[in-house]
Amino acid sequence: MDSFFKLKENKTDVKTEIMAGITTFVTMAYIIFVNPNVLKLAGMNEAGALGDAAAGIGFEDPIVGSIFVATCVAGAIGTLIMGLYANLPFGLAPGMGLNAFFTYGVVLGLGYTWQEALAAVFISGILFIILTITGLREAIVNALPDSLKRAIGGGIGLFIALIGFQQGHIIVDNPATLIGFGDFTQNATIVTIIGLLIIGVLMTRGIKGSILIGIIATTIISIPLGVTTVPTDFSFSIPSIAPTLFKADFVGLLNLGEVGLIGAIMSVVTVVISFSLVDMFDTIGTLVGTGAKAGFIQEDGRLKNMNKALFADSIATSVGALLGTSTTTTFVESASGVSEGGRTGLTAVTTGILFLLSLFLAPLVGMVPAEATAPALIVVGVLMMTSIKHIDFEDFSEALPAFLTMAIMPFSYSIANGIAAGLIFYPITKITTGKGKEVHPAIYVLAILFILRFTILPH
Repeated sequence: MDSFFKLKENKTDVKTEIMAGITTFVTMAYIIFVNPNVLKLAGMNEAGALGDAAAGIGFEDPIVGSIFVATCVAGAIGTLIMGLYANLPFGLAPGMGLNAFFTYGVVLGLGYTWQEALAAVFISGILFIILTITGLREAIVNALPDSLKRAIGGGIGLFIALIGFQQGHIIVDNPATLIGFGDFTQNATIVTIIGLLIIGVLMTRGIKGSILIGIIATTIISIPLGVTTVPTDFSFSIPSIAPTLFKADFVGLLNLGEVGLIGAIMSVVTVVISFSLVDMFDTIGTLVGTGAKAGFIQEDGRLKNMNKALFADSIATSVGALLGTSTTTTFVESASGVSEGGRTGLTAVTTGILFLLSLFLAPLVGMVPAEATAPALIVVGVLMMTSIKHIDFEDFSEALPAFLTMAIMPFSYSIANGIAAGLIFYPITKITTGKGKEVHPAIYVLAILFILRFTILPH
């Protein structure tokens, strides 16, 4: 292990790495509870002719059980590649924000089926592999202004929080004011508030695994309140992955319909670019931010083994789409393992193994209600807002595009719309202030593509 992972060189040991890996898993394991609840809203909850194949293993619907398996396996594969190939202590899994875009942006917003959305995720993964191998992925990241990179993270945070408030019945629709407060006398709403208080207190006190502990505690509390029920059969067998395995619909994704070839291509390009941009900034931000804390930033300012890390992320995204889950990405919660001393891929390998072992938790995962995962979404939204403190709001040419990026996401219920707004307004504000030459040519191309998407082409 010392020879393979270079433990001594990184001033660590096996015990430290394993404990760090466990810590990383505990802090990010909430995704195996949350991801099925988010993706099933995209229509991935229709048993159809498959029947109740998941009966007795904690899932009422076989597709939801299949998403659970896909989440665990995709997380395990991505994290193991990160550890064994890149030798870095980062955990990967289907990402929050990306699963929201999959559900609310692509499926519910643009009208694609979940099978077609999986095809778009797979294509974005292949695109990332190509961009990573050629070095273009880093070049694209360098082309985008820092303010928009940070605003995208903040906007996703607001969007995720809104979804959490909705799922927890704290925010509901109101015919007079569009939105309003829910009924705080209902048990479902009370459970959400209790969960938010539990996770908030644990996070404030710096307890590792606060989100996971909060989800478990809230689920337990929800049982006597009648919000969830305990499964009658605790047979710890693994659900079948067949309902989502290789279900990506590439033919349907490029369905010409009435929009014609150009319109169909532009629609697909928009979706793929949106998936790619969100994943790109999420991954880069996590790698650089956590890597800096671990001392992985080299003298030239680049992260050690960054291309290998990006490659691991790309492979995990493509594999995850084939398994049946949204984009797999590097988790910022990896910082918890780094804080515990994790410095090599052995930390990631430990985390990956724990993802595989979690497959046997299906009965417990199946009984977790949306009201227990809603507080997690709200708290993750808080964590993602930290990036906006580095945006220069004194410079209006930076502030307006950044604000529009963040505000349009929750207000239009679309991450893609927020990204588009920022990319369109950024070059405009720079041109009007005589700073047009500071904008990378790629930004102009992306801005034109989005303008065409919202004006000339059907959407």
